[in-house]
Amino acid sequence: MHFADGKIPEGYITYTRRKVAVIGAGVLVLLLLLVVSIAVGAVDIPIRSVVGTLTGMAPDPLYDRIIWNIRLPQALAAIVAGTGLAIAGAGMQSVLRNPLGSPFTLGISHAAAFGAAFSVIILGTGTMRSSGADAIALNNPYITTIFAFLFCLIATGIIIAISRIRASSPEVMVLAGVAIGSLFTAGTMFLQYFADDVQLAAVVFWTFGDVGRAGWNELIVMAVVVTAAIIYFVLKRWDYNAIDAGDETAKGLGVNVGRERIVGMLVASFVTAVIVAFLGIIGFVGLVCPHMVRRLIGDDHRYLIPGTCVCGALLLLASDTAARLILAPHILPVAILTAFMGAPIFLYLIIRGRSQ
Repeated sequence: MHFADGKIPEGYITYTRRKVAVIGAGVLVLLLLLVVSIAVGAVDIPIRSVVGTLTGMAPDPLYDRIIWNIRLPQALAAIVAGTGLAIAGAGMQSVLRNPLGSPFTLGISHAAAFGAAFSVIILGTGTMRSSGADAIALNNPYITTIFAFLFCLIATGIIIAISRIRASSPEVMVLAGVAIGSLFTAGTMFLQYFADDVQLAAVVFWTFGDVGRAGWNELIVMAVVVTAAIIYFVLKRWDYNAIDAGDETAKGLGVNVGRERIVGMLVASFVTAVIVAFLGIIGFVGLVCPHMVRRLIGDDHRYLIPGTCVCGALLLLASDTAARLILAPHILPVAILTAFMGAPIFLYLIIRGRSQ
C-alpha cells in the first residue's frame, strides 16, 4: 500500500469502510432476527415480552420457561452452528484453494452419518419411542453422538494422512474427501440394508440436521470449539491471503503452506465434527456462505472470515425460524430448509458470475 505523506489514502479508507459497514449491517440484522426467532413458533410471544424476559424482567412465567428452556437455546444453537459450519467451509476453501471445499463435499458429514448408523443398527441404540406430540426420539442419543463424532475424526485423519503422503496438494485432499464420502455412504447403505423398520427410521431421523436437539450443555461445548476456531482463522488471515496468491508466492513470503493446509483442515474438520455429532447433518452452509460473502466484500480474509461467520449465523437462524413457521405447529428439520434455500442461491450466484 502506498502512503502519501504518511497518510492512508482516502480510497483505501473508503474501500475498507464499505466492508466493515456490510459486516456491521449483518450483525444488526442478526440481532433483530434473533428476537423475531424467539418470538415466533407454536406459541406466539410478543416482542416486548421477549425483550423483557431477556433483560431479566419477565412479564409472564410461561413465556419465561418457553424462552429460556426452548426458544433461546435453539436460536443460539442455530447461530453457533451456522457460524461454525460457515467458518469451516471458508477455511477449507482457503487452504485448498478450491471453491468446492466444504465439510459436506469432503465426506466428513457422510462419515458422521455412518457413525450414527453403526451405533443405531449394530449397538442397538435405535429403539424408538413415538407419540403424537413428539415424533421420534433416539433412546440413547449420547452413544449415537459419540460414534458420529468418532467417525468424523477418522475421516479427517484419513484425509490428512493421504495428503501428507502426496505432499498435501489441494487436488489430493479434495479427491480423497470425495472417495471417503462415497465409501462412508456405501457403508451406511450396507447397514441400512440389514436394518429393521425401526432402526432404519432412527438412522434417517438422525441424518436430518436439527438445531432443536441442542440444550445448554451442548451449546456451551459447540460455542467453545467454534470460538477457538474463529480465533485460529483470524490469526491466520494474512497467511491465507498469501496462499490465495499461489503456493510459490506464499512460500516466498515465508508461509509454510503444507503445514498451514494440514492444520487448517484439522481445525475445520474438528469444528464440523462437533456440530454434526450434536445436531446431525446440515449441508450447504459451509459451501454457500463463503461464496456469498466473497461476492459482497471480496477475498480479503481480514473481512471474509468475520463476514462468513455472520452470514452463516444469519442463514441457519433464518432457516430454523422458517422451519418452525411453514408447517406450524409441526417443525421441519432445518437441514431441509438449508438445502432448499442454499441450492437455488448457489446456482444463482454461479449463473450470475458466468454472465458477468
